[in-house]
Amino acid sequence: MATQKLYAGAKLRELRTRLGLTQKDFAAKLGVSLPYLNQMENNNRPVSTTVVLALAQEFGIDVTELSTGDSERLVTDMREAMADPLFADALPPLADLRLAASNAPAFARSFLSLHRNYRQMQERLASLDEALGREDGRATPSPWEEVRDFFHYCDNYIDAVDRAAEHFAIKEGGHHNIRVAAVSTLGNSDVTVAFADTDKLRSFDAQTKTVTLSRRAPPESQTFQLLLQVALIKQDPLLEATLDSARFHTAEARAIAKIGLANYFAGAALMPYANFLQHAREYRHDVEALAGQFGASIEQVAHRLSTLQRPGAKGIPFFFVRVDQAGTITKRHSATRLQFARFGGACPLWNVHRAFELPSQFLRQLAETPDGVRYISLARDVSKPAGRFGAPVRRYAIALGCDISHAQDLVYADGLDLSRDGSFEPIGISCRICERVQCHQRALPPLERKLHVDPHQRDLLPYQIN
Repeated sequence: MATQKLYAGAKLRELRTRLGLTQKDFAAKLGVSLPYLNQMENNNRPVSTTVVLALAQEFGIDVTELSTGDSERLVTDMREAMADPLFADALPPLADLRLAASNAPAFARSFLSLHRNYRQMQERLASLDEALGREDGRATPSPWEEVRDFFHYCDNYIDAVDRAAEHFAIKEGGHHNIRVAAVSTLGNSDVTVAFADTDKLRSFDAQTKTVTLSRRAPPESQTFQLLLQVALIKQDPLLEATLDSARFHTAEARAIAKIGLANYFAGAALMPYANFLQHAREYRHDVEALAGQFGASIEQVAHRLSTLQRPGAKGIPFFFVRVDQAGTITKRHSATRLQFARFGGACPLWNVHRAFELPSQFLRQLAETPDGVRYISLARDVSKPAGRFGAPVRRYAIALGCDISHAQDLVYADGLDLSRDGSFEPIGISCRICERVQCHQRALPPLERKLHVDPHQRDLLPYQIN
């Protein structure tokens, strides 16, 4: 594969602004001329090797930050927005979307926000009776979508919360002692831990200062909920400060995000960064082995692997997704070039959907996306019974994967033929932005291709894609 040139103008401008330097001073410290820096900041020239080295030596910058997936995420999100019939007569070429994402990321995010508000207004108009019953008809982001995008564009890594959780785990004797440490920490705040035969996983009574856990829940879930309660009680100032910086539009979004941050703290305390990264490398990212080592669930481990993006100490960039039986994505994150559809389900050719058919098994898949990038994907069901007869079973499937270039670091790649093109199954992101012509599972025609319909011919699809 040919080496790609690094265009990172927006990140260079952001770094210079953060350092409070003029272009002239910044150019001098990087050892380049002012016009050359100006060209790099405007993406007229790629970032040179000299500049990359200077950034690392002069400012201690983790140069991998220059090539994070923000641009790819924005391009994918804009392509999906452009699949709206609203833009049918004004489709910009993919090259223009990439220029917007790399040169004007703030503009691209504003466009996505505007389109999201438009969609929500259309949905309200479609259900006019309901809309007329509301006191406030303004189009505002869905709280759930706003929080999802917050974590999405933070690369699913919240440094201050992650480090606070790691400090807590180390101070309390490491992950082997984390459950006892959580109970002790709550006790120091006069909080009593109790267990009850109940379907509710966790409840906290502020008057009696009692946190009650379900006796039916698995041990790893109980420990996680204890750590989550520690975060809400002991780390409240940190959580609130993080929420202040995010500037959510609604109180509901802020409340949802606070739960998300508390969950993040719990996962990071259960699996502290440096220790978890070390074991992940030693076990070659064996999810079951890591679950046993840290007393965590399969899903908790897979999700934690996708957050190992600390500057200067990054793990493998993984994608992580959870889907329900209808194919709806309920959790998603990608530190890779692979980005998930913001709306709707995942590609039906992906092995995550087959996991429901083969419970309690790890399914491996070598896959290739339409852009030619190849991945190794691991899928497994993660059913969650309630612990009593008659209680509903929540069924999900998760997928964890990375670029094929990291295959040697994954135990799941052992025995797979990575050299044969036929080993890689074609998958996509969303039918509207997937350009594969011969796909037997295509539900919608691709956005940027013309169709030919012949009533006398019927192939895989009822139309031909030109």
